Amino acid sequence: MRKASAEIKLESYEDILGIGDLKTDQVVDIPLHKLQAFKNHPFHVYDDEKMQETVESIQRHGVLCPAIVRPKANGFYEIISGHRRKRGCELAGKRVLPALVRDYTDEEATIVMVDANIQREDILPSEKAWAYRMKMEAMRHQGIKGSDGETAELVGKKAGESGRTVQRYIRLTELLPELLLWVDDGMIKFMAGVHLSYLSQEEQGWVFQCANEIGSGVKEDIARQLKKYSEEKKLTQLAVKLLLTEKPEKPVHVTLKGDKIKKYFPREFSQQQIEEVIYSLLDEWKKAQ
Repeated sequence: MRKASAEIKLESYEDILGIGDLKTDQVVDIPLHKLQAFKNHPFHVYDDEKMQETVESIQRHGVLCPAIVRPKANGFYEIISGHRRKRGCELAGKRVLPALVRDYTDEEATIVMVDANIQREDILPSEKAWAYRMKMEAMRHQGIKGSDGETAELVGKKAGESGRTVQRYIRLTELLPELLLWVDDGMIKFMAGVHLSYLSQEEQGWVFQCANEIGSGVKEDIARQLKKYSEEKKLTQLAVKLLLTEKPEKPVHVTLKGDKIKKYFPREFSQQQIEEVIYSLLDEWKKAQ
């Protein structure tokens, strides 16, 4: 059984890719149709300008760096490193992909896959978030001991990021997919996304619905307030709407005193229903200004 600690002390580029000594490792040409994507692969492959550059390079020089794969059932292989190269070969009209075959465990394969991709310059926040989470879970399964913070430090070491930053990225995986997409698009900044990740799924749904209706993202200070109200069990759909639609240049402060207000509403109305009616009227008044 391999020692888990050895898997996180990779230093050289060859070690990161798990390819060892290219002079002694045998490169095998594997048919493209026998190659499968890594399960839950967090990094996207786009047919963009950079892919076109990859295609042109493959057409001129072939695949310069072999992919890393591991054997699966029925003669198939799972790609650990080389998803873009495989797509480049498809677009270049090639039928095979040069690759090194490694008999990695699930945990080893995950760590190599993440380390081989995480230092790219064009990684989206969502890609980095899921990659860090996958690597941390793999290290835990390997038996790496230590606190979450210590493990996060080890995860971030290869990418040159602190453990705290790694933990913040992993928090993003708790966001609704729609909100995480907004983080990728820049509609929601990184730290705002981190604050929103502490909201429940229902509360995040309120945020997305309201923000989508007004066509705006969520600023960090607002996200921080939403998190605070959620932690205090005071966050309601109405509160979300008020926070996201608040206009500082025309502040309106309303104090609702229950005893004086309730006499104007049916007895069966709850406090929240009363607030919704009042703020709905307030919204209409604002629009008329």
